[in-house]
Amino acid sequence: MSVRSEAWTIYRQALPVLLVSLAGGLFAGLILEDMVEHVARFPGLLVMIPVFLATRGNIYGALGGRIASGLHQGVIEPAFERNDRLVNAVVASFVNAIGISIVIAAITWAVLAGLDREVAALWELVAIMLVSGVLTSVVLIAGLLAIIFAGFDRGYDPDNLVGPIVTTLGDIFGMLFLLLAVVSVEVLA
Repeated sequence: MSVRSEAWTIYRQALPVLLVSLAGGLFAGLILEDMVEHVARFPGLLVMIPVFLATRGNIYGALGGRIASGLHQGVIEPAFERNDRLVNAVVASFVNAIGISIVIAAITWAVLAGLDREVAALWELVAIMLVSGVLTSVVLIAGLLAIIFAGFDRGYDPDNLVGPIVTTLGDIFGMLFLLLAVVSVEVLA
């Protein structure tokens, strides 16, 4: 295969997914705009949002890379069936995502308190990050697996799909579940 035809194949496979990712990013921005009224109630929330979204991308981008490599090597089949490699990768990603969600809240609280800045209660920030972290992780795992498996079955290179899928699902559902968590914690507080 020539360099030109290889480049065209990558472009053809990636462009539609990138366009969906663009639309997803805009939708996530609309959700963020709806959160503005809630941000004042939880000082420190805006500090956590970029870190939260970035860690979703890092953790689930790594998971997607492991899945893509497993598919290329033939050690993972593109099906929802028991596979120890897949289960271990998913569990590790889930535990990592939940743990880092709590760390984000704790570090944000500590830094803002240390800088003598207004900050919500630690339990509020932890609750927001925990709820949104768990819900986003479930959606990212299911969505990532479903889309990569379906794409692989249709001849798409999973390496061309992982980045845009993780970004789009992470941004949309990360913001959506952050809003849900904020509203839930407002009710409890």
